[in-house]
Amino acid sequence: MRNLKNTFLTTFLAIIVALSSNHLYAQGNADIIIYNAKVHAMDENNTTAEAIALKGNKVLAIGTNTEINKLRSKKSKSIDAKGKTVVPGLFDSHAHVIRAGRFYNSELRWDGVNSLEKALQMLKEQAQRTPKGQWVRVVGGWSPYQFKEERFPTLEEINAATGDVPTFVLYLYGKVYLNKAAIAALKLNSESENPPGGLIERDKHGNPTGMLFAEPNAFILYSTLAKLPELSDAEKINSSLLYMTELNRLGITSVMDAGGGFQNYPDDYGITDQLNEEGKITIRLPHYLFAQKKGQELNDYTKWVGMVDVGIHPKATATPKDYYVAGAGENIVADAGDFENFLFPRPELPDSMETQLLPVIRLLVNNKWPFRLHATYDQTIGRMLDVIEAVNEENPLGDLVWFIDHAETVSDANLKRIKALGGGIAIQNRMSFQGENFIRRYGKKAANEAPPIHKILEMGIPVGLGTDATRVSSFNPWLAIHWLVSGKTVGNTEVLQKENRLDRNLALKLMTKGGYDLIKQSHEKGMLKPGYFADLIILNEDYFNIPEDNIKNLKSNLTIVDGKVVYADDQFQNFKKPELEVIPSWSPVKYYGGYQHN
Repeated sequence: MRNLKNTFLTTFLAIIVALSSNHLYAQGNADIIIYNAKVHAMDENNTTAEAIALKGNKVLAIGTNTEINKLRSKKSKSIDAKGKTVVPGLFDSHAHVIRAGRFYNSELRWDGVNSLEKALQMLKEQAQRTPKGQWVRVVGGWSPYQFKEERFPTLEEINAATGDVPTFVLYLYGKVYLNKAAIAALKLNSESENPPGGLIERDKHGNPTGMLFAEPNAFILYSTLAKLPELSDAEKINSSLLYMTELNRLGITSVMDAGGGFQNYPDDYGITDQLNEEGKITIRLPHYLFAQKKGQELNDYTKWVGMVDVGIHPKATATPKDYYVAGAGENIVADAGDFENFLFPRPELPDSMETQLLPVIRLLVNNKWPFRLHATYDQTIGRMLDVIEAVNEENPLGDLVWFIDHAETVSDANLKRIKALGGGIAIQNRMSFQGENFIRRYGKKAANEAPPIHKILEMGIPVGLGTDATRVSSFNPWLAIHWLVSGKTVGNTEVLQKENRLDRNLALKLMTKGGYDLIKQSHEKGMLKPGYFADLIILNEDYFNIPEDNIKNLKSNLTIVDGKVVYADDQFQNFKKPELEVIPSWSPVKYYGGYQHN
């Protein structure tokens, strides 16, 4: 009798599903139909299709051109994909968009530039147009190994290119080049003291040469950067909009913002708060709060827990794109900061780390606040897990969202502990830019598993892929995917051997569904399935079949976020939006744009 009931129930459910499907196709009320496409749903079955229909901010159906055409109405907008590849929008699970947007228009980006000669020429041109009172600044996203010359610039070359215009050139978390005008503007002299963990290089007379080094703490680099003049509020708004457009152009529809150094809450969130209220944010942007004052972190988080409800969408005049405070991190306390400056040995964290971290983690867990923890080295991860396990004994974490960021040298033992506590790992392609430095310090074998991606996935630990843009690496998400697929740095050095690389399908899944796995939202985002949120991109080339090196140059011809076209290029002229005028007039973005596709 029980088997008969089960059979009846199964048949009944199958009929309901079939009727629902037929009803769906009979509705004929799609808002957007994309046809003549190679649609990759990136779902559990790796479904492919010819067409996709969107209704409101959700996917209505995918199928053949004939099936999806039945959903057309007089009001439907039709997009002929002309055989192009359609995939879910990319979700960068670790970047610094809110901070980067405020400075984007003021920065000369060397992202993608393939020769030092060209980089120095850009520096020279920008110095000539930069007005008095402003600086020329290159802030991360490049490696000397991406240049055909395979070397760093020299101070002499930078001074020759920039003359009397103050210039700041940041190389990752490692070092800064200051020209002579910058040394004078910052009032650095023979009496200037080195901050803890930092070095002001000096000549034989004790005078600063213009080189600042993180040994290994990057505070000296970022505290110096923070002294440079900022843009006006109007320019920051323009800058943030242009930066989000650049991300949309590269196929990004969502970013988890990891806070960052000198990113104070709520003061430095005013620009994106305003854009959210005006309905102008074109990416989903959950953001984490990063305490800034060493020794005062518990006070900061206590204040924020009392004033912010995580996951609550602020009121907006248009549909919000998931702009909300998502939790705490990436640095929870300053004593736990283990900067991945592979030019120098691993930092030894102070004995006070655990006593500083414990009350903050306890506060977050007691208030059900998700958190993320910056940890490059396994030694740091182990000490953090000691704290998390102690809090879990007091108050079980349960299904609370938490994860480790970076984890390049995480061990098998600590992976088991992360798994047992229900945590995840957000990885980034920092090795694309630092792989050569890592190999020099730790060897080729260690680099092959930095991080041990296959072990993490085999253990069933949620993994999201990101970039850590903009000061550590480029904001181009395809460099991260290229790194996992090819195993190579931007300088073409092999860092991941074949057994630790991913196939293209899995690598892309980590940059679409992966981030949503981390925050337990993959039941509604990250795939192209009926009922899922409509975030998708039409690619300029077929990701699944192009040569590996071409992956780095992929971009979107058309990007849809929340069911709305937010970016289109000349390939889809009818959907192209008017371009914003870049301000200020001397902005490098006006002359060079964003990522440099060579």
